[in-house]
Amino acid sequence: MSHMTSHRNCCTLTALNFHSDVLKSDVPVVVDFWADWCVPCRAFDPIVDELSDEYAGRFRFGKLNVDENRAIAGEYGVQTIPMLLVFKNGELVEQMVGMRPKSDIRQVLERIEGAA
Repeated sequence: MSHMTSHRNCCTLTALNFHSDVLKSDVPVVVDFWADWCVPCRAFDPIVDELSDEYAGRFRFGKLNVDENRAIAGEYGVQTIPMLLVFKNGELVEQMVGMRPKSDIRQVLERIEGAA
């Protein structure tokens, strides 16, 4: 069974849609880098899903499997997972490595949302 969910505000990202869904997005995008074999990634999944619901319309969330999309993971220096990267206006503006409490992630998202 895949780690991916079918949340309304969370999509599967691949090399085919990364440019259009992340870099060209009109709202900030949180990208969850994960892999099937990563136990912490599975434990982190519900937090990401809750945040995707909480921030619907303000942020878009996507999940990118590093094993299936090595080029993108390499381009952004993803060596440790889980890792969240936040993109705004096509630019990488934040990275969070490892499992983080939802309150920490919320604080980062609020800061990014408040930045002009």
